[in-house]
Amino acid sequence: MSEEQAEFKPPDQDGSLSSLFLRAESVSGKCYVVTFAPQHNRTLADLKPAEIIPIIDTWTKLYSAHISPSSPLAKAASATTLPPSSHHADPTRPQAQYRYMQIFENKGAAMGCSNPHPHGQIWTTTSLPEEPALELEQFQKYHREQGGCHMLEDYAKLESDVQERVVAENEAFIAVCPWWATWPFEVLVIPRQHKRALTDFSPTEKQQMAEILSEVTRRYDNLFETQFPYSMGLHQAPLEGSEYEIECSYFHIHFYPPLLRSATVRKFLVGYEMMAEPQRDITPEQAAERLRRCGGPLYREKVDQGR
Repeated sequence: MSEEQAEFKPPDQDGSLSSLFLRAESVSGKCYVVTFAPQHNRTLADLKPAEIIPIIDTWTKLYSAHISPSSPLAKAASATTLPPSSHHADPTRPQAQYRYMQIFENKGAAMGCSNPHPHGQIWTTTSLPEEPALELEQFQKYHREQGGCHMLEDYAKLESDVQERVVAENEAFIAVCPWWATWPFEVLVIPRQHKRALTDFSPTEKQQMAEILSEVTRRYDNLFETQFPYSMGLHQAPLEGSEYEIECSYFHIHFYPPLLRSATVRKFLVGYEMMAEPQRDITPEQAAERLRRCGGPLYREKVDQGR
């Protein structure tokens, strides 16, 4: 995926079976890699919340640099205009107006990560990808049908009241093993109040976001005393969209980890789960309880202190 690539021209829609079944459209984009720390062995679980804040700030700057000037989010976004000539430079404005920015991390070889240095990626595209598009469609439907309420704000309140699936929480965020989880230790991080995107968070709320990311990733590693693999991604408002799309968007973070029973036994989505529907190996309530018991210092720190 590149900003500069030959424009794709779909064939004429001539009514043939090829034109009916074989459809494609051009998508261009821009990608970034964000390293989390200078050291090769320090993952998010190893970092203190104060060390995670610069990562969140970098995500926010990159997101802000790509917001459409016509978006309601533009008022909340600070300008980033420095040329990308130095190692720590801010991004320039993109050559095209992109529709969506997907921020994510693949941790561990089990999730296809080929570079051991802890890092995340950012893919920015002219199209709205399928998963965020489906979520946004449901957010808008709920907003219309429930008198202007936000689905994830209501869900966060429900989980906070029930507490059975809560992994960690603070004043601004709640991390839960969601009711509908597919992966054994899947976690969803939700702001308690409606936030459209990274640009909506105050410095205090970013501090609390860093704390909740630290809590989740540290508990993951402590669970099986291993570098716990996962795919983690931020979902938030499109860079360009209607006022209603932006208003109905709700920032949240998904963690999809494959491990099931130990550091070497993972879940496979095969057979019935591939052909019919996913099945739970353990309930989200059981998963949340086990992760709650994994708080405290990172297991690697205790091992190092014992040497």
